Amino acid sequence: MNQLNKNMKISKIMHVASVTIGLIGVVVFIKTLGVPSDGIVFGIAKFDVLLCVVILFLIAIWGQVGTIHHMMLEKKGEII
Repeated sequence: MNQLNKNMKISKIMHVASVTIGLIGVVVFIKTLGVPSDGIVFGIAKFDVLLCVVILFLIAIWGQVGTIHHMMLEKKGEII
């Protein structure tokens, strides 16, 4: 039972981390919207920042998929 509680905490940490990464992506995206097309955001060109935002969103989505998979394994009792 103790092992199950440990893994449930891991899935919660995975969930919080992916949500945090997604929120960072949203904040950076909103900040980028207010900058002219040839402007600089956080010392980086706007286009490069938008590419980084896309990568942050993909990381957040992949983290959520991994969290869901991990939680399904926990329910089946297949602890990894």
